Amino acid sequence: MCLAHLYGEARAVIQDVASWDQTQETRALLKLLALANRDVSAEHVSPAEAVFERLRPKS
Repeated sequence: MCLAHLYGEARAVIQDVASWDQTQETRALLKLLALANRDVSAEHVSPAEAVFERLRPKS
């Protein structure tokens, strides 16, 4: 990674492709985690047992 500075302030970041991909993957996972935390806080969750029961095929 390389930082380009102008008047002591970072203006650009140069990353290799692998680092860019890792950064994007990390951001996506953090977004999923934030959405999950929001659902938990809003009590929009169900016990796993209830979910699996709904998904089981009915005989």
